[in-house]
Amino acid sequence: MKAAVLEEFGKPLNVTDVPDPQLSDDGAIIEVKACGICRSDWHGWKGEWQGFLAPLPMVGGHEMSGIVKEVGKNIRKVKVGDRVIVPFTCGDGTCQHCLEGYSNTCENLAMPGFTYNGGFAEYAHIPTADFNLIPLPDAVAFEQASGMGCRFMTSYHGVLGVGKVKPGEWISVFGAGGVGLSAIQIAAAAGANVIAVDISEEKLAFAKKVGALHTINSAKDNPVQAIKDITAGGSQVSIDALGIKETLFNSLQAVRSRGRAVQIGMTPMGAEGQIPLDVNYWIIAKEVNFNGSFGMPRAEFPLLLNQVAAGTLRPGDLVTATTSLGGITDVYHDMDNFKVSGVTVITDFTK
Repeated sequence: MKAAVLEEFGKPLNVTDVPDPQLSDDGAIIEVKACGICRSDWHGWKGEWQGFLAPLPMVGGHEMSGIVKEVGKNIRKVKVGDRVIVPFTCGDGTCQHCLEGYSNTCENLAMPGFTYNGGFAEYAHIPTADFNLIPLPDAVAFEQASGMGCRFMTSYHGVLGVGKVKPGEWISVFGAGGVGLSAIQIAAAAGANVIAVDISEEKLAFAKKVGALHTINSAKDNPVQAIKDITAGGSQVSIDALGIKETLFNSLQAVRSRGRAVQIGMTPMGAEGQIPLDVNYWIIAKEVNFNGSFGMPRAEFPLLLNQVAAGTLRPGDLVTATTSLGGITDVYHDMDNFKVSGVTVITDFTK
């Protein structure tokens, strides 16, 4: 099969023929029909997550959807020919977290494109397939599904599961990339008043199109003060969708007392990601709930997919480009300079 192989960090991926994945008794092999290119993939390509990634050479890609081609002998639910989407946080289905409905924090978490070969290839193997493969409604196209494969579903859990956004609340979103735009659309659909913050006028214009009520260019204005002025005191919920020190602090400061700050954007690994907080002021005195959000539990997928199938949520609106396996490295270079607007999805796996 064709695959885009990461052989050396920061170097162009090698689009080449590799052996087809091997089928396990509890797994399934899917023909990948679409796979998003995410900033998390970029982090792996840069070599920032060494020790977490599978050894090189490896195949990235964790925002995938496709058609089941083979199933292992122990598989009972998944059938050949099924249209499916793959969570990027795959659980074992048996640990206490999985049993309680929180597969995204599984004790034996497996992640396509990170801990094992992913969807930058014609075919991919999915472990514990009866638990991890999610049926994809016919009304949801593969391109649209892969547009929600990580960023959209992560934002869905962050906005509704962790942030518990309610109609009429003010929500500020720092970063209008894939995660941020997804959070904006989801929060707006839930009836919240959304404020988008970024340094790019192009991305802020896109944020308006997907539901932002107000936009703030943080390269020109103080976003914390602007949010407090707009909301008469601060947002009920604020989301850092980027993961750098500045946006983390700004997101926390933009929340009113007893509000909820949700950290979706991942900080750098190692010492650079150890960001000190004024716990006495923000967490104790102001009683701000500061919560992390990672992926999305399998249990929430049916709710998300029902909304997408009904047209209430439109992750396809965030897909701004399609490409081939050979175009992944170009997208990575655009990410180097924060030039990517929206979501790019691979739909051509032949070159």
